Amino acid sequence: MNAYTPEALIAADIDAYLESHARKSMLRFITCGSVDDGKSTLIGRLLYDSKQIFEDQLSALESDSKRLGTQGQNIDFALLVDGLAAEREQGITIDVAYRFFATEKRKFIVADTPGHEQYTRNMVTGASTADLAVILVDARKGVLTQTRRHSYLAHLVGIREIVLAVNKMDLVDHDQAVFDTIVADYRRFATSIGITRFIAIPLSGLTGANVADAAPQMPWYAGSTLLGHLESVSVDVDRAATRPFRLPVQWVNRPDLDFRGFAGMIASGAVGVGDRVRIIPSGRTTTVKRIVTLGGDRREAQPGESVTLVLADEVDCSRGDVIAAADAPPQAADQFSATLVWLSDTALVPGRTYQLKLGTQSVGATVQPPGHVIDVNTQAELSAKTLELNDIGVAEVYTDRAIVFEPYEDGADLGGFILIDRATNATVAAGMVRFALRRAQNVHWQAIDITRDAHAAQKGQRPRVLWFTGLSGAGKSTIANLVEKKLHALGRHSFLLDGDNVRHGLNRDLGFTEADRVENIRRVGEVAKLMTDAGLIVLTAFISPFRAERDMVRSLLPEGEFVEIFVDTPLADAEARDVKGLYGKARAGQLANFTGIDSPYEPPLAPELRIDTRRETPEAAAERVVEHVVGIWSPDL
Repeated sequence: MNAYTPEALIAADIDAYLESHARKSMLRFITCGSVDDGKSTLIGRLLYDSKQIFEDQLSALESDSKRLGTQGQNIDFALLVDGLAAEREQGITIDVAYRFFATEKRKFIVADTPGHEQYTRNMVTGASTADLAVILVDARKGVLTQTRRHSYLAHLVGIREIVLAVNKMDLVDHDQAVFDTIVADYRRFATSIGITRFIAIPLSGLTGANVADAAPQMPWYAGSTLLGHLESVSVDVDRAATRPFRLPVQWVNRPDLDFRGFAGMIASGAVGVGDRVRIIPSGRTTTVKRIVTLGGDRREAQPGESVTLVLADEVDCSRGDVIAAADAPPQAADQFSATLVWLSDTALVPGRTYQLKLGTQSVGATVQPPGHVIDVNTQAELSAKTLELNDIGVAEVYTDRAIVFEPYEDGADLGGFILIDRATNATVAAGMVRFALRRAQNVHWQAIDITRDAHAAQKGQRPRVLWFTGLSGAGKSTIANLVEKKLHALGRHSFLLDGDNVRHGLNRDLGFTEADRVENIRRVGEVAKLMTDAGLIVLTAFISPFRAERDMVRSLLPEGEFVEIFVDTPLADAEARDVKGLYGKARAGQLANFTGIDSPYEPPLAPELRIDTRRETPEAAAERVVEHVVGIWSPDL
């Protein structure tokens, strides 16, 4: 029985055992490839052959194999890592399963990633922290699309150690010709995507051939076993130590008036007391006064250690900033080119604001239409207007403020990011920064002497954006027009941006697709912001059907200056009015993407004002808006 056997040193001297265990190097690796290539079975076999299964686990595995396994009365090693009920029922891997095991030579964390195309997002998650990838190929099927996709993704996220594991050799009679054909096919593909080296191993996860022990059935193979290679492969674990110092600030530690430190994990480089450092993006320089750790003060700290730095000078530094070597700081920009792996069932909407998280930084970001998507089979760069599930594309990303970054090839800590849908909080994409756009480095904010506060003071009013939203025909323009007339009568300085009028000029190039609607609102939001900078009260009357874009405009303005006014009219009432005849055209199929008919409207969840047009006249509604904004009561209310 290959059950776990405790080392004798554990009983003799537990401290010595723990110390020897701590000295072992760690290898993180993933198994990936197409569905049913035997990834879970291979990992289970590795655990079994390296005697990492406890007796009770082995008994449970034998019992589960008889009830749920796919190997008859034999042990089904895949059940060791396929823990979800759905995985066991279908005999597939869905989620990423992590397992720790150790041999006398090394410690391992293995991630079993799913092979189904719809779960590619989970494979990217597992690959993001791996040092090595084991790409499995079923000897009967050869190199498949998912084999290529996973190889491309592994290379894309920076994995440089690749093992091509040609599995199920027992099902092709351990034929060398089959193995050689698959290796030649894979080598042609690997070369085309930039994989310069890989090791190919013929094996069988089911029988254990060439997994931990050499297979007598394949005397023609004289290379290392899989476990032997994993134990001996050289991994560039010291790369972070050779790069310049970087510490993304996670927390400002201020327990009392006498202590102010900046806590985080060192991403790269070493730091010592007295070292000159630069705060990015502000660019301020100072020196390290103290290095505080849980065990007390230190003179020096290394990559991977969590520390609190106390600086010699009082500098502005907060969560999201990066403390870096003064003579080799990272870049900061608000526009860059990135490679995106789209992970969501919902396609990218160019121009929509997503949440971007890079290291400890979190900012709003918009993605421009992709420059191209990549065909993983041919590496052809194909034109595309958006990114769909599992697409890999290159696009420009604009953030609402400068972020600190490095190209992904220089380091994943400041080069890798995720995009999050603001409405659902779902992670929709994984991204890798390629380079800052030159225009981002050459375009700077010009300092001006007359500030927005000065403009507002001159006009004797607080700038506002009164954002009227609702269905077509709800009465937005009517009420907004009445509000502006009342503001004008009160001596207020205002301007009305109407949806139809704007489309005659500024937005005449936009249609009514979801992406064009997003861009329409983005442009209007930017214009409205400029007008508030001039001290104006801006009224906008737009359907603006998506919450994300309304929230984006809100984020552009100081707190309290965005007033969302929901003109709440039921669809039936709006359609009954149909002053412009648009609903009739939409119902007849003559007008596509019409809000309320074949395009959704997302009502505000917590608007500052809600106008129920069934119970309130436009005149009364306008009076209520003026009172809310200006604070002046009128007898007409």
